[in-house]
Amino acid sequence: MNEEARNSEPQVGPAISVVGPGDGETIVLGTTRMRVLEDGSHTGHRLAIAESVLAPRTQGPPQHRHAQHDEGFYVLSGTVRFTVGNDGYDATAGTLVMVPPGTPHTFANPTDQPAVMLSTFTPDLYVQYFRDLQAVFADGRPLTPQANIDAMSRYATEPATDLA
Repeated sequence: MNEEARNSEPQVGPAISVVGPGDGETIVLGTTRMRVLEDGSHTGHRLAIAESVLAPRTQGPPQHRHAQHDEGFYVLSGTVRFTVGNDGYDATAGTLVMVPPGTPHTFANPTDQPAVMLSTFTPDLYVQYFRDLQAVFADGRPLTPQANIDAMSRYATEPATDLA
């Protein structure tokens, strides 16, 4: 192949992903609305990213531990209360909270204003958990503690039952 032919062939490489302000998959879980910006399909499943809007006075999930992924939370607006083990942290806009595997944690919006945060999952495996929970709601079934535990267990996550 000559140099001219080589340079005229299209370059094959990883495609970039662009998700606009109104784009992305929307998952509604009770009073929380999540917009999946990256589900791992463009990152070789190394990273997933979601934006979550927590309505005022929204309680989060029961305290839990992930065995196989880090979870990061960057607060964009409002206040999100993180409980990590027995310690509580009120994170305001501009705060990053990183939760490594094995660390018990939960979050909630204790205020009268909405809170918005960006979440990362490395690797991406936990995004499907939120899809599974949405399917429970869509089927008209209640999200019982056992249904939540069953969904968590499919994604290397368990409730932190040793904490009050």
